[in-house]
Formats: sequence, structure tokens, C-alpha cells
Amino acid sequence: MPRKYQPVDLSKLRTYSVAERAHKADAERAARPAPPGASAAELIDSMPQYLGAAALRGVVAAIVAARRADRPVVAALGAHVVKVGCSPILVDLIRRGVITAVAGNGALAIHDVELATIGATSEEVADTIRDGSFGMVRETMSFFDAAAARARRDSLGLGAATGAMLLDGAAPHRGLSILAAAREADIPATIHVALGTDTVHMSGGLAAADLGEASLLDFRLLCDVVADLGAKQPGAAGGVWLNIGSAVVMPEVFLKAVSVARNLGADLDAMVTANFDMIRHYRPHQNVVTRPVTRGRGFEVVGHHEILLPLLRQAVIETLS
Repeated sequence: MPRKYQPVDLSKLRTYSVAERAHKADAERAARPAPPGASAAELIDSMPQYLGAAALRGVVAAIVAARRADRPVVAALGAHVVKVGCSPILVDLIRRGVITAVAGNGALAIHDVELATIGATSEEVADTIRDGSFGMVRETMSFFDAAAARARRDSLGLGAATGAMLLDGAAPHRGLSILAAAREADIPATIHVALGTDTVHMSGGLAAADLGEASLLDFRLLCDVVADLGAKQPGAAGGVWLNIGSAVVMPEVFLKAVSVARNLGADLDAMVTANFDMIRHYRPHQNVVTRPVTRGRGFEVVGHHEILLPLLRQAVIETLS
């Protein structure tokens, strides 16, 4: 026979005082509305001390601590950062000495070059893919054909060769170029190519050997940059790795660079990492925020680059000053 259920007598429940309960939210961590005219640092400090606001605050503190301790701050970038107008933010942080190394995927380099040379970039793929004209821009292809050849000729990585070409060619909008700014500041700028993923790989004039050699040289250079993200002495601040807008390539590159660095003896326990993107992705979470770092040293800040990066920059430079 099926069981006959009866309403439960709730008067028999065991209860306890609210004073005995552990709380996840409290008045001390609530927002404190900032007054008119507040600085960016004050605005961020006024935010609730939870989740995204707490993560953003943690990243600002880590960057400030790293630079005060003369530790590197590396920006690993996807192309979207350029496409939403954030290049001037990165250029400014390079020139101020806040960002000490730059790494990017192939698309980052393409959009950086186009913005520097013609002052515009990106196309409507849904339109141009219909007739096969997507990515078939001869000037961009020719530039990267030459950049790969320049890298081989001068024994440079792809990032350095690209930045040098923008400066040597006096690109009209080179002030917007992240790679040119890195070259001017004499800091590492590395480009990590996944063959077949970038429009310039469709060029009939691109020398695959030159491209591969230049990008592999950049990976080896980046391994040395990553090895320097540890603390100078026990208990001191470490460097910071910022993954901004790359969901696959740069998180994968970073994971391998961390493995190389630790295999060769680097102590990266003080390193801090952060991922900035519009949504959460598997690889940045695993390969940047959790796996490579000690618990509590990885941050995830979800939101639009065009909002978060200006806030981050302003808070950092105000705090450092």
C-alpha cells in the first residue's frame, strides 16, 4: 500500500538565536555612497565589499604592491581590448611604468597594427564572410609578411618586430598602439600565434617558418618574464599577471609558461593573477585564476572592458601617486 503522508508539525523544529549564526553579509561591508567629485580610488573604496567589487579592489592593491616592490605587472591581451577603444588605457599604463610587459594573441597584433596605421579596425564578419572577402585586406597581410621577415632578419620576436615597424614607418596613429608603446618603453611585447586563427595567415606571401620562429622566440621570452613574477624575498609582494579579454590562447600560453618557469626553479608562490572579461570562461578561470596560484591570489572581475579598465587605471595611478 502507498504511504499516507501527513503535514509536518513545524512546532517541533529546533531553532537557535540569530546571535549564534555565522553571517555572509553585514553592515560593515555595505556600500558607502561616494560624494560628488570623488576620485576613482574613493569610488572603488565606496563599493560594497563583496564579489566583483572586492575582486577589483584586490587587483588594484596587488598592482600597487607589485610596482612598489619593483615586481612586474604583465598585461596579457585579446583583440577585444583594442576593438572597444581601450588601447589608450594600456598605452598610458605602459608609459607610466605600471605595465612592465605585454603579451597578446595574433588578433591583438592585427587590430593594434590597423588602428595604428589607418586609425580604424575590425569588419562586419557576417557580411564579408558571404562573398569570401573576410580578412582579405592586402595592407594588413603585407604588414605581417614584412613583420615576420623583419623578425627573422633582426633576430626579434614577433611582438618586437611589429612594434619596431610601426615606429620606423611612423604609423600615423602609433600613439594608440600598445605594441609601439612597449617598443618605445623597451619592455617585452610578445605575440603568440595559433596558426590558422588569424586573417593574415591567409596571405600567400607569409613565410610560415619566419612566423613560427618569431612567435616561438616570444614564448621563450615570456617564460623569463613569468619566472620573474615571484617575490624578491619571502613575505614580500609578487608580480601580477592580468589576463584581459583572451578566453583561450593567452590562458593556455600562461599555463605553459608557468610550468617552464617552475621547472627551471622559479618560486611563484607570491604571484597574483586576475582575469577581466565580459563573461566567465573555463580556461581563464582554471589556467589563470586557480591552477597556477596559491589560494586567494587569483581574482576574477566580470564586466565590460570599456568600463572596468578606465576604473582600474584611475584607481591604480591615484593610489600610486
